[in-house]
Amino acid sequence: MERSDVMRAVKGRDTTPELAVRKILRSIAPFYRLHRRDLPGAPDIAYIGRKKVIFVHGCFWHGHDCKRGARMPKANADYWAKKIAGNRARDEEHRAAYAEMGWRVLTVWECEMRDEAALRRRFEDFLSASG
Repeated sequence: MERSDVMRAVKGRDTTPELAVRKILRSIAPFYRLHRRDLPGAPDIAYIGRKKVIFVHGCFWHGHDCKRGARMPKANADYWAKKIAGNRARDEEHRAAYAEMGWRVLTVWECEMRDEAALRRRFEDFLSASG
């Protein structure tokens, strides 16, 4: 299988980390909406009434500063550097749009999925905080 076939097979929604986040959220605050295309960036999870959204980001695809996110492919390196920089810029534009709308944004990174208890606390804090 060629690299392009592998990359094409990567899903954009209903990923394993996203499903794990949704499982945790169902026990904390279950009334969320998925992939709202009428909101900037079609967030993975949206709490419309609370004006809060959650994005679940893959470390590689969004250029996280962890071990997995910092690793760049050696083949076609210029393409990947440009692609990931573009993803990061787009993520910042979405965050700015939410700030302008008065919404709060939480980004969950793929590497954070290992510690479910910490993630649960983070969700509880995010969802209980006002404004």
